Amino acid sequence: MAKLSSINKNERRKKLAKKTATKIARLKAIANDESLDENERLVARLKMAELPRNGNPTRVRNRCEVTGRPRAFYRKFKMSRVSLRELGNKGLIPGLVKSSW
Repeated sequence: MAKLSSINKNERRKKLAKKTATKIARLKAIANDESLDENERLVARLKMAELPRNGNPTRVRNRCEVTGRPRAFYRKFKMSRVSLRELGNKGLIPGLVKSSW
């Protein structure tokens, strides 16, 4: 099980990223628009720099919903390989069959 503080920190990042997503998208569109004046684009970049770092969606870490493990994460199941194997062997994940040959 991951440290609770790490899990909570990631949850705060998710919330902040969701809150600032529209503002970041709008400013990024202005900064990348080459038809605008160079000054306007610079102002948009400076405003983006003033936003909190944790508001950027790349700061959010994919974590297992069962254990909070940050590595070996399967997006389809939203859990780590360890949890996936345990629950799969118990038959708690519909449609998942352990392969054997």
